[in-house]
Amino acid sequence: MTQTSHPIRYHDGIETPAPDEAETIAKIIASMTRESEKTADRYGHAVRASHAKVSGVAVGTLEILPGLPAELRQGLFAEPGTHPVVVRFAQGPGEYLKDSVSTHRGMAIKVFDVEGEKLPGHGAPTQDFVLATGPVFPNPDAKGFLGSMKQLEAGTGAPEGLKAAVSRTARALDSVVKGVTGTSAPLLDFFGHAPLHPLAEPYYSQAALRYGDHVAKIAAFPAGAAQGALAGKTLDPGDDPDAFRHAVLSFLKGEAATFEIRVQLCLDLDAMPVEDASQRWDEAESPYRTVARLILPAQDGYSEARRRYADDVLAFRPAHSLAAHRPLGSLMRARLKTYEALSRFRHERNHVDEVEPASVDQVPA
Repeated sequence: MTQTSHPIRYHDGIETPAPDEAETIAKIIASMTRESEKTADRYGHAVRASHAKVSGVAVGTLEILPGLPAELRQGLFAEPGTHPVVVRFAQGPGEYLKDSVSTHRGMAIKVFDVEGEKLPGHGAPTQDFVLATGPVFPNPDAKGFLGSMKQLEAGTGAPEGLKAAVSRTARALDSVVKGVTGTSAPLLDFFGHAPLHPLAEPYYSQAALRYGDHVAKIAAFPAGAAQGALAGKTLDPGDDPDAFRHAVLSFLKGEAATFEIRVQLCLDLDAMPVEDASQRWDEAESPYRTVARLILPAQDGYSEARRRYADDVLAFRPAHSLAAHRPLGSLMRARLKTYEALSRFRHERNHVDEVEPASVDQVPA
């Protein structure tokens, strides 16, 4: 790495889209829509094209820390204060699979009372961060993801027992890779993520975003003592098809869950590329630094009213963003368009209006 003492300055020319990117994204949308049509026919109800099966929906607060250094005092995090949030934890596939199929998992955060210039088409006072397990994405860019999406689409109709076997095999192979290299293989982790407690592991943006004057990745790391006691311990779903949900709901009935929101600043565009979401940014060179605390108090994280609202009405999108946190890179540009198209499909198929909430009070108890 060419070491620099200062974070890279954001500028509008920092991205380099491929000439055929629009065509690639259109093919991704077509493939994911076909997958969504298959699952909608199966369930009689359209579900999310990814992260369909919810593990819990919690409301809480985001506390932006005071006294941050100038390079971290950017965008949403420019001023100390407290914002209401709603957080959705979910399994990775765009299907309602038993938890014996343990793949990557997601954590979507919607922050309320957010003022400032938003991305075009987003007029609500909200900021979404869509995070997933694993510090990087298995594919570098939109074209790479299109190849994987074709395989996922083809596998949608496969028997669930086969998917569970694939998950177990990927998990076993990833354990071997970790033993040799010390790090997980992103593609194996994607299909065979270890069955860890959803509240006891970190979640990452994986790809880059604008961070005010700079460029960064963002992540949520568990920080509560009770969560720490669960770190690294695997859950055995056994005969429980909803083991991850039951683990989340059981925890939140008696304990608050706390996460630290941390930012990793880009120091070198060659070593920390914006256009390649599969390349890990060196944490020794640029460590994740805490900018806020996310606190989810004890609550019922899956009441019937809240479940219906989270599944049928609520949408989390990278495009629900301040201009100061615009998603960057090929994969993120694809997400900006695919999330919109697939959310439209889901809401239209279910005859439900998509309404972006203006207040956390709209989230049912």
